[in-house]
Amino acid sequence: MFKLRIYVDTSVIGGCFDEEFKKNSIQLFDEFISGEKILVVSDILLLELEGAPEKVNNILKKVPRDNIEYISLTEESIALANTYIKEGAVVEKNLLDARHIAIATVKRVDTLVSWNFKHIVNIKRIHLFNSVNLKLGYPILEIRSPKEVVYEG
Repeated sequence: MFKLRIYVDTSVIGGCFDEEFKKNSIQLFDEFISGEKILVVSDILLLELEGAPEKVNNILKKVPRDNIEYISLTEESIALANTYIKEGAVVEKNLLDARHIAIATVKRVDTLVSWNFKHIVNIKRIHLFNSVNLKLGYPILEIRSPKEVVYEG
């Protein structure tokens, strides 16, 4: 059975505690917990969560290990992130955002989800990321908000 592999950034986890984003973030994590979807977690995400409150880290702990795929930053994804910056998809101060996109692209996840509408889930930036991806032989990366990927019903 096909299961979507969904990469999350820290905004999705933090969204579980934000009134505006809570409903969809929690629903998405419920789908990871039930095994409807596979949660893809990077070493960058884990590093960003090191200083987070325990309740934030506990969100990931609720997802069974069989429903999580761990991926790591590689030389290839570092080079791709640097190309995003060089091509103007993001500025250098948003290097971590570029690296999230690059890791997800290199590891060919189905979708990256984020609540970061300024630097990630932004139609202009999505086009820029994907134009770089296509130029370099990578597939297009679906970039969505959690609201767009949770199952209604």
